Amino acid sequence: MGLNDTPSGERVHIGFFGRRNAGKSSLVNAVTGQDMAVVSETKGTTTDPVKKAMELLPIGPVMIIDTPGYDDEGTLGEKRVQKTRQILNRTDVAVLVVDAAEGCTDCDRELISLFEEKEIPYVAVYNKKDLLETVPAAKDNEIFVSALEGKGIYELKEKIAQIGKNAGTERPLASDLIKVGDLVVLVIPIDSAAPKGRLILPQQQVIRDILEAGGAAICVKETELPEILPKLSEKPAMVITDSQAFGKVSADVPEDILLTSFSILMARYKGLLDTAVEGVAAIDDLKDGDTVLIAEGCTHHRQCDDIGTVKIPNWLKKHTGKNLTIATCSGQSFPEDLSSYALVIHCGGCMLNEREVRYRMKCAKDQKVPITNYGIAIAHMHGILKRSVEVFPHLERLL
Repeated sequence: MGLNDTPSGERVHIGFFGRRNAGKSSLVNAVTGQDMAVVSETKGTTTDPVKKAMELLPIGPVMIIDTPGYDDEGTLGEKRVQKTRQILNRTDVAVLVVDAAEGCTDCDRELISLFEEKEIPYVAVYNKKDLLETVPAAKDNEIFVSALEGKGIYELKEKIAQIGKNAGTERPLASDLIKVGDLVVLVIPIDSAAPKGRLILPQQQVIRDILEAGGAAICVKETELPEILPKLSEKPAMVITDSQAFGKVSADVPEDILLTSFSILMARYKGLLDTAVEGVAAIDDLKDGDTVLIAEGCTHHRQCDDIGTVKIPNWLKKHTGKNLTIATCSGQSFPEDLSSYALVIHCGGCMLNEREVRYRMKCAKDQKVPITNYGIAIAHMHGILKRSVEVFPHLERLL
């Protein structure tokens, strides 16, 4: 996978924020070296977030996001400001663009408060320094630049990279769970919901992680698993399955072989695992009339046996015996107000970066709404949760 193919969820997200006409779009164009955003003297030219995937060393693959002016006005302006606030939830590094000729305003200070509240590292960039007679000394998290003249842009990129390099720290999916030479069996259903000609992202990532750890990955459909397992010359170190096949795979895999799912590995990768295990017990407390939110981080065409809108609701109904209301959301439409939900069941989050997954988790925890994820919920409803998380001994205290 090349840098241009790196998924959005694996990129460090760098958001450019500030007032209208502070020069955000000009600065974004200067940093990316492309006319990524429309530039105009008219206030409010940027009406929607504009994204650009690129490489920024020493971070690597990043997502640059240009946002509408935070001081936008009127009904449409309020909606644009709301979009900007949503971008904050997935921002790893914030770039505050200040008009150097006007100095830091109340609007800029409000943005700084939001960065600090959300614990987002940031740099304050005083643009249009070409309009200043004398350039003041910059503080540690400040820099003076001129997007018009291209001055200070290289130094700005260096500063952003320095701030963001920790946000790009690689985390293991499965490599820390195996040894060199270990055999790992991956159970991958090929049904009407499977994408034609390719594997879904978590499957690709786990295969790559196993190979980098010096292990061997054997891929098999759940229907062929009982036939393949006895043919292996040695016992696999682990079996990793698609969550929707958990029930059948658990029955087919001997108890002395570790078993987990792609979704559970992804929950750990995105920082949700412990909270998801704690939250799954809420399934057994659901009552008639309760609403369960099933949230997905991506948008895709729904199939007749879609896991989020068909399979999980059916398993919930069978497991609880209750008359439940199922609500769904996808992509970036995760609701900030979760008070009407008795439980949130989230997908693996492979298309979301870790910060956004943690933001969604925090929203639920702050509002005292239990949150779990697909793999944990499915394992619980199939009575195999304890077995599916044995690979993570520290979770035993939560079961």
